[in-house]
Amino acid sequence: QVQLVESGGGLVQAGGSLRLSCAASGRSFSNTPTGWFRQAPGKEREFVAAIVWSSTDYADSVKDRFTISRENAKNMVYLQMNSLRPEDTAVYYCAADRTFYTWNRLRGDSHDYWGQGTQVTVSS
Repeated sequence: QVQLVESGGGLVQAGGSLRLSCAASGRSFSNTPTGWFRQAPGKEREFVAAIVWSSTDYADSVKDRFTISRENAKNMVYLQMNSLRPEDTAVYYCAADRTFYTWNRLRGDSHDYWGQGTQVTVSS
């Protein structure tokens, strides 16, 4: 099995930046389809960004502000978050699938592996 651990969350002011990391263990993570999701208080979990091979996809709410990337040699996937807004406040999760099924699945709620989440809070 694969274990995923998120890190890099914290408290920042609006307009600031954070980089989240998703570290994988258990097997090779190279080119594993991976997504970032978030859940704000009182709201359902929502899709943020995904990467498979060299292709990426983003939710409209974060497009041009967030960037998902992969560093295969370190078994890491990152989410660079710029121009943060209070609406970005949420627990951020990374998720992965054993193989690429479809883009719709990668954007959805059902995945083979989930991390424990990291809190991002944006003030003002």
